[in-house]
Amino acid sequence: MIHTPRLVLRRVRETEDFGPMHAIMGQPRAMAYWSTPPHDSEDQTREWLANMAAIEPALGEDFIVEHEGRVIGKAGFYRFPDLGYLFDPAVWGQGFAREAVGAVIARGFDVHHLPRIQADVDPRNKASLRLLEWLGFTETHRQARTWLVGDEWCDSVYFVLTREDWDQRTA
Repeated sequence: MIHTPRLVLRRVRETEDFGPMHAIMGQPRAMAYWSTPPHDSEDQTREWLANMAAIEPALGEDFIVEHEGRVIGKAGFYRFPDLGYLFDPAVWGQGFAREAVGAVIARGFDVHHLPRIQADVDPRNKASLRLLEWLGFTETHRQARTWLVGDEWCDSVYFVLTREDWDQRTA
């Protein structure tokens, strides 16, 4: 569990988190740059939560993000060192992603001793690109047609953050 000034990041509780996460993952706006289309069935979200819960600690660590007791998204590593996050559009622009993802990064370096963290982002997702750059990530390369989401091919921008760069940024 991670506590930040405004957030609690905790392990998934499949039954309790189903409703809020299904509501988020069913929104086209929330899922516009995710690796799957919006969830149109409860089974999709249940399977996604089950997979999140089944992550072996040696392979990854993913968190449900709460603000004032309300589930607002997720952030973490489905597989080390790949960073991922998703937030309810109702809370966009309030700095929650920066706070949560920053805490996950710090834990990745301090607890899991990752030498680097990587992320890939759809180049149309300007907010996510700004977030990663603000957190100190460096773009490494771009690639076309990396994700087939529904019937649309999407591109990727790849980023990396090393322990050294994080330490310099946070010193």
